[in-house]
Amino acid sequence: MDTKKPIVEIRNIYKSYTRGSQIVPVLRDISFDINDGEFLALMGPSGSGKSTLLNLIAGIDKIDEGTITVGGVNITTLSEVELAKWRAVNVGFIFQFYNLIPVLTAYENVELPLLLTRLSKKERREHTETALQVVSLSDRMDHYPGQLSGGQQQRVAIARAIITDPTILVADEPTGDLDRVSAEEIMELMDRLNIESNKTIIMVTHDPRAAKKAHVIKHLDKGVLNNANSQGLL
Repeated sequence: MDTKKPIVEIRNIYKSYTRGSQIVPVLRDISFDINDGEFLALMGPSGSGKSTLLNLIAGIDKIDEGTITVGGVNITTLSEVELAKWRAVNVGFIFQFYNLIPVLTAYENVELPLLLTRLSKKERREHTETALQVVSLSDRMDHYPGQLSGGQQQRVAIARAIITDPTILVADEPTGDLDRVSAEEIMELMDRLNIESNKTIIMVTHDPRAAKKAHVIKHLDKGVLNNANSQGLL
């Protein structure tokens, strides 16, 4: 498999938001590729546009100008309904605050995305148990989020993110709410998913320790991409 083939192609994108009568530019003329199987870290000061860029790649938000192609699909041409269907299949989300549903068990939280598929109950169980096994939480599947540590909750969130075998994993500050030991464990898990499962990961982080797991580090500042990018080092 050619790991050098781009899975994400970003071309000349611009994004701004309107605040009252003001137009606030967030991203300006951003262009780069993300290769299949790459682990990319997006870094930069608060307000630099990192999370906005991540949301655009994930199809959560729409650009003003330019194109974003993921897995051969130009997502900038999709309608809201088409984008929602595309995201469900192609994007796994990992958030800073886990976004687990407190009244559902770990098993039920992980299974949730599969309820939108045509898989049988037996197939859903097999997939869910496998995902929980990957994140080393088979013995916690019947626990509720409130009964789990922060690190364990993030592992559940990662299992949920990989359950549909998405094209890309997007992670927004995945270690931001964790202590150092838990953060290191989560980054080891993401590193393993990248290496062993060839998962393409795009991660926003402020944490230099987390970024060291990435193959490529890109820096944003005031909506502009710094082209002096690091390869796996800060």
